[in-house]
Amino acid sequence: MNAHDDLAEIAAIVARARTAQAAFEADGSQARYDRAAQAAAWAIMEPGRNRALAELSVRTTGLGNVPDKITKNHRKTLGLMRDITTAKTYGVISDDPGTGITQIARPMGVIGAVVPSTNPAATPANNIINALKCGNAIVLSPSPKGVPACEVLLAYIHAEFAKIGEDPDLVQMVPAPGSKDKTQRLLEISDLVVVTGSQNNVKRAYSSGTPALAVGAGNVTVIVDETADLAATAQKIAASKTFDNATSCSSENALVVVDAVYDAFVAELARAGGALIRDEAPIVAALWPDGHLNRDIIAQDADQVITALGLTGEVPGDTEFIVVETTGIGPDHPLSGEKLSRVAALYRAPDFEGAVGITTRILAHQGAGHSVGLHSAIDARALALGTALPTCRVIVNQAHCFATGGAFNNGMPFSLSMGCGSWGGNSIDDNLHWRHFMQTVKIVREIPAREPSVEDIFADYWACAET
Repeated sequence: MNAHDDLAEIAAIVARARTAQAAFEADGSQARYDRAAQAAAWAIMEPGRNRALAELSVRTTGLGNVPDKITKNHRKTLGLMRDITTAKTYGVISDDPGTGITQIARPMGVIGAVVPSTNPAATPANNIINALKCGNAIVLSPSPKGVPACEVLLAYIHAEFAKIGEDPDLVQMVPAPGSKDKTQRLLEISDLVVVTGSQNNVKRAYSSGTPALAVGAGNVTVIVDETADLAATAQKIAASKTFDNATSCSSENALVVVDAVYDAFVAELARAGGALIRDEAPIVAALWPDGHLNRDIIAQDADQVITALGLTGEVPGDTEFIVVETTGIGPDHPLSGEKLSRVAALYRAPDFEGAVGITTRILAHQGAGHSVGLHSAIDARALALGTALPTCRVIVNQAHCFATGGAFNNGMPFSLSMGCGSWGGNSIDDNLHWRHFMQTVKIVREIPAREPSVEDIFADYWACAET
């Protein structure tokens, strides 16, 4: 198939999606939208299919591990379904006599979604469920390594659709082999594009001419201060850093520890499976042998990481992740950036203010807008970070990768895509969730006038300006 045929194929897929969506909306109801979303959710959550998708994902991408993929597929989807269960996405969703405005929910249309290889089942499922809940059709463009998992996921969804009489054209994908040209065409002719993954894809989404929801790069930095519960903090960081072999953009990449508890915290990290390496040079050389992250280390199990880093026999046998002491920050110091592996950078700060300074410099290098963590007993310090740092989330006393994308014990929406605001070059500063997949029509009625006098508005200012 030549390039012209490839683009025609994408146009035909989107046309079928558009036809299906029009019918879905024309004969829509909240019950129908909810049922379609439930079908897509059960397609990935049914235990046998969940395991099959997890095993296929790890086998074809070489990233992460099967038990954690199963957990991620289940919890992310279950949490999303909890979030959307009572959400009103069809018909009149609000009617305010005070303003005279009635709001009617309307779908976006056809969603074009670019999804990464790090979560080749969980992220597509999240986007599909949100799209269907709001009355949309969706066409997925998976990364090359994510194609097999996406194909199987869609087969499972279509099987569920057959049980409820729903149109399979509501959920489609760019057929293999994928290409930049095919993805670009999808971006250009969809009604809304949603992009999670490489920053190159994010930039292409924003320049496609189609309204876009895209997310920024992660490079999570976590501060541990002198009031933290060191044992609990080390356990939380260990659980988060090792989950699915650090495929999450919310995995801790830098730990900034105040001097007063530095040595004690290093000891707690060791008890939690974190081996300290004081000489960063060989680690940097092994992680970036040619200036690019070593694929033998990205999102791999601990034993493979230890071997690839040349640490066999140099670290304890129960080591689960590597912590590397460093002071450098910036392009010439790659440890200060995202590592997508069971490796974290460790910085020593003189005090909390010094830790904030180090964190600010790291975010200026990479990860601005995404999220930072704080382990502290002083809540005011979380507020201080929220008012001083370029970040959309401050995660307090939690395992970062479990908390950032929504958890059953915090109030964040369940998501696998984190908006990073203007700091990260994004149009949203929230976790991508169902509300982003819906638009509204406002019925505007006349109400009694509420026009203030000029004096009502400016009296205080005039008094101030005259003094």
